[in-house]
Amino acid sequence: MLTAILVRVEMTPQSFFSVTMASVWFINSFCAVLQGSLFGQLGSFPQSYSTLFLSGQGMAGTFAALAMLLSMASGLDSQTSALSYFVTPCVGTLISIVCYLLLPHKDFARHYLEKRTPEEPGCEMETKAGLLSPVDGPQGELLHQSNGNIVVLEQAGLKCPPEMMNGNGGANHGPPKPSVLGVLKKIWQLALCIVMVFSVTLSVFPAITASVASTSENKTWSEFFTPVCCFLLFNVMDWLGRSATSYFLWPEKFLRLLPAVVGLRLLLVPLLLLCNVPQRAYLPMLFRQDAWFVLFMVVFSLSNGYFVSLTMCLAPKQVQPQESELAGAIMTFFLALGLSCGAGLSFVLKALL
Repeated sequence: MLTAILVRVEMTPQSFFSVTMASVWFINSFCAVLQGSLFGQLGSFPQSYSTLFLSGQGMAGTFAALAMLLSMASGLDSQTSALSYFVTPCVGTLISIVCYLLLPHKDFARHYLEKRTPEEPGCEMETKAGLLSPVDGPQGELLHQSNGNIVVLEQAGLKCPPEMMNGNGGANHGPPKPSVLGVLKKIWQLALCIVMVFSVTLSVFPAITASVASTSENKTWSEFFTPVCCFLLFNVMDWLGRSATSYFLWPEKFLRLLPAVVGLRLLLVPLLLLCNVPQRAYLPMLFRQDAWFVLFMVVFSLSNGYFVSLTMCLAPKQVQPQESELAGAIMTFFLALGLSCGAGLSFVLKALL
């Protein structure tokens, strides 16, 4: 809101730029905390909600690209365009805050978000239908299999598994607190993949891809080439890739293959570097036609969206239910690490051109 107001305030370009950069730092700092917290909460929900959350991020990028195109096509002056750019996210943020405040009042959200205290200290039982299978024991005991732990209910009282007993022979209150190192050992392959995905993506997008020029002689197409074929195409395909995980999660059962499959995206980096970038000094130009660039961008953006959504959705499924929130937060940290690595690599690749 501050930036939107400053659009109408007479300021020197240097002052406006300084204030805007300060607000960007402020917004992104809190955005990182918010994103990590939301991914942590999503770890407590079924996998389908994580897919929708990630699809929403792709949809937001598509709206930004469409706003750029509409601004260019409308012919508005720069001040009016800037005002519309800053007012639009204010409205979107307000709607998101209202929706989030309404979330705890929904029955389905309370079911996953509320922490239930077990009736008996130290033993928490899963009551979902189909998970409990009573079997009559030799002495009238009931054995229940729940999440891999056998809970023994005797006629005279309640026994807990040894790992839930404390050093004094009493029962602990609930499962042990999840450790960062313990959770990381279970999801390190997915954490590595998310770093690789964003390192590759941010190394060439948009530093390299936005520099690719059209070979067409049509002036209108040349003007809209970068907004359409770089930004809009990337965000639409990224959105579709993120949404694809709603239908299949390959290779869910072969996670050891995932780093190798994600690593294949490295081949796209030299292909994009060899496209029609006029400002180059070292590398040759092999793919001059616009169709080559569009083809590479489709594969590049689809794979980015799919692997981002896949890794973020699979991480909470590799750990115990009480560890899923921590797993989501850890994956967010490695997501930010991948963004930082990719941004640093973009300077290197730009220099190689």
